[in-house]
Amino acid sequence: MDAPFRLDDTVEASLQDLQTVTSSGQSVAPVITGVKTYAPTNHVDHRGRLFEVYPGQNEFWHEPVVYCYSWSIRSRTTKGWGLHLKKDDRYTLIHGEALSVLYDARLDSPTHGLVQEVPLSAHGTRQLLIPKGVWHITLNLTETETFLINHPTQVYDHAHPDRLLLAWDSPAIPFELASLFPIQLTSCGNGDCH
Repeated sequence: MDAPFRLDDTVEASLQDLQTVTSSGQSVAPVITGVKTYAPTNHVDHRGRLFEVYPGQNEFWHEPVVYCYSWSIRSRTTKGWGLHLKKDDRYTLIHGEALSVLYDARLDSPTHGLVQEVPLSAHGTRQLLIPKGVWHITLNLTETETFLINHPTQVYDHAHPDRLLLAWDSPAIPFELASLFPIQLTSCGNGDCH
């Protein structure tokens, strides 16, 4: 390492930080084929805020709106893993922050086996399109309840739900979900660690 000063041995144990975004702010992480994200413009004035959930047909809303429901995730909990065979999910974050983790299970997809993390926030991406055949789980890592709405591309069939489920810690998906939840570090100064 070239530096205008001398450094101790901690540098030998360090790793070089990797690029995460381009100079224009775009993520360099791989994206699962068919997954789309959108950050609608927030219109803010002295009375409050407004953003358009459905601004009309565009790349995100390529199929008609046929069904809509609201859902929430309580603090430090998850919803998923779920997979649909017939419909896409179109999430819109209304309040809070969440992280959706996606896994491409489609054998014929060029991104088969890819895991993608999508943070949802009022300060960035608010909308997420999850194509059929992609496992997804959404986590609330904050202290308050998070609220979303979904506009799936098919009406929900109560008698025969189009939803397959896996346990949150299923070894079938190559992602360690527990790594996303913060842990309490304990000092072991006297060798007595609990």
